[in-house]
Amino acid sequence: MSFFSDSTSRPFRTMNEDMENNVETQENNSSSSSSMVRKKSDIVMVTNNNVRFQMVRNVMINMKEVMLGTKLVVLFPAVPLAVAADFYSLGRPWIFALSLLGLAPLAERVSFLTEQIAYFTGPTVGGLLNATCGNATEMIIAILALHQNKIHVVKFSLLGSILSNLLLVLGSSLLCGGLANLKREQRYDRKQADVNSLLLLLGLLCHLLPLMFKYALAGGNHSIASCTLQLSRASSVVMLLAYVAYIFFQLKTHRKIFDAHEVEDEDDEKAVIGFWSAFSWLVGMTLVISVLSEYVVGTIEAASESWGISVSFISIILLPIVGNAAEHAGSIIFAYKNKLDISLGVAMGSATQISMFVVPLSVIVAWIMGIRMDLDFNLLETGCLGFAIIVTAFTLQDGTSHYMKGVILTLCYIVISACFFVLKSPQINQYGIAVL
Repeated sequence: MSFFSDSTSRPFRTMNEDMENNVETQENNSSSSSSMVRKKSDIVMVTNNNVRFQMVRNVMINMKEVMLGTKLVVLFPAVPLAVAADFYSLGRPWIFALSLLGLAPLAERVSFLTEQIAYFTGPTVGGLLNATCGNATEMIIAILALHQNKIHVVKFSLLGSILSNLLLVLGSSLLCGGLANLKREQRYDRKQADVNSLLLLLGLLCHLLPLMFKYALAGGNHSIASCTLQLSRASSVVMLLAYVAYIFFQLKTHRKIFDAHEVEDEDDEKAVIGFWSAFSWLVGMTLVISVLSEYVVGTIEAASESWGISVSFISIILLPIVGNAAEHAGSIIFAYKNKLDISLGVAMGSATQISMFVVPLSVIVAWIMGIRMDLDFNLLETGCLGFAIIVTAFTLQDGTSHYMKGVILTLCYIVISACFFVLKSPQINQYGIAVL
């Protein structure tokens, strides 16, 4: 009996063991497959997390380079404060002051972003981009002022930019550079200064002709305003052609004249942010500059009345000083390091861009908009421009520099500033409207 029961039960035990083994095998296979699935999903999740972390990290790095990479970062809070002041209607003078302060770091960052893009586009496109965006603030203010038919603000602000670069920027650079290098002779290449001086003299001629034309026809029966306007538009086209020739001269045929002094710095310089990041930041900051520029143009008369300062002084003196603060600092630093060629390139180059590109472009844009803007900047303003160009040309004629030259140029700017500060009598523009 016992043998039969053992012999009959053994096959059943064997079958049960096989079934249990199969179940265990299936469970092991399923567990291994599930573990493989989990491993794959874990890899995907880790990869996604790494990608997201890398994107966030890149955004933070770009924000650090763009927003915190300037010493003017302390002025960035003025941007949201200006928007808040306009939203809550805190007062037009407050809006003007906050907008003016907010434009300073934005203008400097636009110049920085343009340089970053130039690393990827090459020297030709980069040079054209620098020429176009280097004075983006002045161009935006001019276009918005034209849209509001404030021709006097356009003329005053552009004239002030030229005077500021020629006398204040260059003068302070030569002064600081001369004091910092008393025991060394400071020299620079005259070729670049001569080219810029010739262009500035051509621009002065185009400003003088409408003024002299107006006085020459004062006793005649001709339509003075119409003839002056036609002459100004023709002169603007000539100025733009001269500027295009200057760009071709600078970037193609005689590039060594303008780039020789930058060779020693090019090896250490490289882009700190990517092309598309720089382009995105450039677009965003340009939009913010447009908003603040609209605030400045719309509130400049209210600020003038509230502060008791003429519109001419605010436009010619205050706007350029704030808008070109970064260029002022950079030019002084290069002169302090005895790199006068770079300082001259910053000051003279910016003045040439305003005189030969932004001013005639404003006349052409006004022509397209149906606004009668000419190159007649009135006798006092044109006279100051002429003396500034002549004094600067004489200062740079020998190829050497010392602090006394900087003293003379800076004092010239102070005298011109005092002239427009005490100028409180109303002026009559071409529409017969009295403005301060």
